[in-house]
Amino acid sequence: MEKLKIKKVYKQSVSLLGCLRKNICQMKLLNEDRELDKHSFSRADGEGGKVRLSLWNHPGDTIYGMFARCIRMVNRAEELLGDEVYHYHSKMILKDPKIGGAWAWHQDYGYWYQNGLLYPDLLSVFIAVDKATRENGCLQVIKGSHRMGRIDHILTGDQAGADMERVNACLERMELVHCEMEPGDALIFHSNLLHRSDQNTSELSRWSMVCCYNTRSNDPYKESHHPGYTPLKKVDDAMIRQVGRKSFEEGSQTWLDPEKDESASSLDQS
Repeated sequence: MEKLKIKKVYKQSVSLLGCLRKNICQMKLLNEDRELDKHSFSRADGEGGKVRLSLWNHPGDTIYGMFARCIRMVNRAEELLGDEVYHYHSKMILKDPKIGGAWAWHQDYGYWYQNGLLYPDLLSVFIAVDKATRENGCLQVIKGSHRMGRIDHILTGDQAGADMERVNACLERMELVHCEMEPGDALIFHSNLLHRSDQNTSELSRWSMVCCYNTRSNDPYKESHHPGYTPLKKVDDAMIRQVGRKSFEEGSQTWLDPEKDESASSLDQS
């Protein structure tokens, strides 16, 4: 990428979008889909808890696919990364009341580097389905930490955990931000941004949908459990409302087999 575009990604690595709030009714439909429960799996968090998630590689034509393909989100991803993007995968993080596990400090590229991606030219759009607060384990980020580049990760529980010596040094110099969000808010962040979340000890659920995009020029050099470049067909934002209640139960979907996900398990143990 050109230097100017890189600076733009750095400057806007954490940016809030209120554009999805108008679809708040559709957001509420997402945590009513029993297919998400049926295809969920857990990852130990290294703190005695487990975080539950469902993950799929191709967006499809359900309400979930409309969010991942909506022109406003995809165009923003292409603007920030300076290239055509494709859908790398999406996931629903299911932090249930009282038992929802934590995510260790990590960079997404700490996982995805293992998948044959030469460059960190990826980003995630984190969409709040439920209200996210400190009490129910909202996302925490270290502002500007993506400028450090990829740091070493080790296996932490079933997750990829960043080198804590570097994380602690980073926290002494950079701002820790708790991302408290309303349903429909979206947070865009670079794949090298350090982030984590606490366990959900509250009485309220904290579900969030995360759409991840890779650039066409960063097509992986080897196969993995996530796809290589696949053209992404954008849709108008209005399609989210038009599709409405069309859930996974009504559409065809290829779910990730957690046994094939070696992004974290291939790392050295702590």
